[in-house]
Amino acid sequence: MSENLYEAQYVVTKKNKIKKFYEENKILFISFLIAILISVVSIFFYIENKETKKIELSESYIEAKIDLKNGNKNKAKNTLKKIIFANDSTYSVLSLFLVLNENLIVQQEEISNLFDHVLDNNKFEKEINNLIIFKKALYKSNYIDEEELMLDLKPLIETESLWKPHALLLLGDYFFANDQNTKAKDFYSQILSIKNLHEDLYEKARLQLSLIINE
Repeated sequence: MSENLYEAQYVVTKKNKIKKFYEENKILFISFLIAILISVVSIFFYIENKETKKIELSESYIEAKIDLKNGNKNKAKNTLKKIIFANDSTYSVLSLFLVLNENLIVQQEEISNLFDHVLDNNKFEKEINNLIIFKKALYKSNYIDEEELMLDLKPLIETESLWKPHALLLLGDYFFANDQNTKAKDFYSQILSIKNLHEDLYEKARLQLSLIINE
């Protein structure tokens, strides 16, 4: 009998302690629950807003392509620039490449700045990032000097990137076009020393080397 009474008193005491603890920390508990609710709503809103933005950018990109098809190049250019500055890792890049392919912007500095903006304001997988670096260097190779081109391609030629052989080929072609055959030969030879490349890359390097030898 006394054991049952003791257990009953223990349960009552425990409940009173829990109730007292809750009363003393009620505001903290409520604040914590509100914070969780706000976080859940915020995450849901962020995801929903991101999806909506993605759809809007997709529609704008399609509209720009339609404008290009209809000959409205200036309108298409303005739309594509807005998409580029929307900082979307998919459509900003697609828009920049479309601007390049259609030659919608002729100012070299502006194109270079757009490349920098895309690289600085988006997160990409490593090789996508390297592709954009290569595309930027390829575009600039028509007007920059040797030092700047080497600097632009440094992230590719000093790593085992998929774009390293393409960067080496670009440098080889750059020096070959500028009658610096010794430097060109070095970069073409580096391509041949890399294993498991697509045969087209080896073939291009061999062809350029044969042109240098036969000069």
